[in-house]
Amino acid sequence: MQQDELKLSILRKAETIGSQRDLAKELGFSVGKINYVMNALIDKGLIKVENFATAKNKKSYCYLLTPKGLKEKMALTEKFIEIKKHEYHVLRDEFEKDISMIND
Repeated sequence: MQQDELKLSILRKAETIGSQRDLAKELGFSVGKINYVMNALIDKGLIKVENFATAKNKKSYCYLLTPKGLKEKMALTEKFIEIKKHEYHVLRDEFEKDISMIND
């Protein structure tokens, strides 16, 4: 998974993250890697972090997408779709070439 794909995955799941440990397990990365990327997204102002002051577990956090984070999520999604469309066209062209060779 490329860095942009990891950022997109985190941005997509930002508001439903139970813990960085759970997210790391779900995405197949180390907690350290997830923490590093999350901190970078926070530093860029894409994700806002709030802790639950009334929670018994003071280590509980809520991750929220900022308006800037939403724009970045949309831009990364569009980029991802364009890459996948290009891959589809390349595979389709290869397939059509293979079919034409078989028919000849």
